Amino acid sequence: MNYDVKDINLADKGRLRVEWAQRDMPVLNAIRERFEREKPLAGVRIAACLHVTTETGVLAATLKAGGATVHVCASNPLSTQDDVAAYLAKIEGIPTFAIKGEDGDTYYRHIHQALEVKPQMTMDDGADLVFTIHTKRQDLIADIFGGTEETTTGVIRLKAMAKDGVLRYPVIAVNDAMTKYLFDNRYGTGQSTLDGILRATNRLMAGGIFVVAGYGWCGRGLAMRARGMGARVVITEVNPLKALEALMDGYEVLRMEQAAKIGDVFCTLTGDINVIREEHFRLMKDGAILSNSGHFNVEIDIPALERISTARRQIRDAVEEFTLQNGTCLYVLAEGRLVNLAAAEGHPSAVMDMSFANQALSAEFITRNHQKFEKQVYPVPEDIDREIARLKLEAMQVDIDTLTPEQEKYLASYDLGT
Repeated sequence: MNYDVKDINLADKGRLRVEWAQRDMPVLNAIRERFEREKPLAGVRIAACLHVTTETGVLAATLKAGGATVHVCASNPLSTQDDVAAYLAKIEGIPTFAIKGEDGDTYYRHIHQALEVKPQMTMDDGADLVFTIHTKRQDLIADIFGGTEETTTGVIRLKAMAKDGVLRYPVIAVNDAMTKYLFDNRYGTGQSTLDGILRATNRLMAGGIFVVAGYGWCGRGLAMRARGMGARVVITEVNPLKALEALMDGYEVLRMEQAAKIGDVFCTLTGDINVIREEHFRLMKDGAILSNSGHFNVEIDIPALERISTARRQIRDAVEEFTLQNGTCLYVLAEGRLVNLAAAEGHPSAVMDMSFANQALSAEFITRNHQKFEKQVYPVPEDIDREIARLKLEAMQVDIDTLTPEQEKYLASYDLGT
């Protein structure tokens, strides 16, 4: 079997960590048990470009249990957990191509190696896999009947491709499932991003000014957690509705130009480019910390920071110091990449349980129904979303009410008024 991991001898450590994650993933475990019986993915070849974490280990094993042939590569050069990559290759027998800290050439070589499976389905996180297929491996497209996309940034890219008429096969936007963005994006990103910042810096949050760029679901989650740690939270936004929501949620809302002068810690979660740039760096306080939890390392304009710096050094693991021409020192975490994965372990398993349940069930759905789809981006079917929520509540031993026949009739009628 072909694979490329840092150290295959880390497999046993990876197995134990995957077991630990699996204990907190009851929904995906239930799906795996059914997949083992029914084999809904029998014979399907899947190329999966995901963050190679313990939770991804559980997902990949679930797809394999469903009968799929799976090849895995990393969706970010710094997010791989090397022991999990070794576990997938050695113990699960899944060809895996991922090494934490790999350079750009190695990253794309690994994507091409994962594509050696000649996929019928893609499973992506950020759309690098899909984009590589559309630009470099168009010979594979004829066999691909569909795909899934995990994250906001990837969905944005794919919708843009569909709008321009260049998307060559249908993709389900797993990110847009309510059991994904309401929980993974908010509670997962909120906790794991703060975890990454704290592990990298060991700085006290209480009393400091924490600037969150972007008040989408991820930004909401981080703002909530930073406030819970005692930070004074400032939100920057370009969308007036989201800015108004942040204001009414009790946060101060400023332009980045204003926030740059007062912030102690900055984190971008927008999915856009150069959110923090040269004019902002020049306004910042000595010691300001810059981090990003958006998918790509473009939200902080690091090339501009390099141009205006006179010195640069690694001062801690995942912390790089830039000394500006005026003597101010700014600190960039994890090379401006996803700080929650590059400096910590990513989202807790309990929340990834729902996200990856969406991946598994969407893979099953598109396998069975792909003939009905156009070359567009589709939402996760509502019945899948509701079933995942039901299974999660059941696993948490929470019961909810059901509508009475009278209530169902009332909600379906229009003749009962005042």
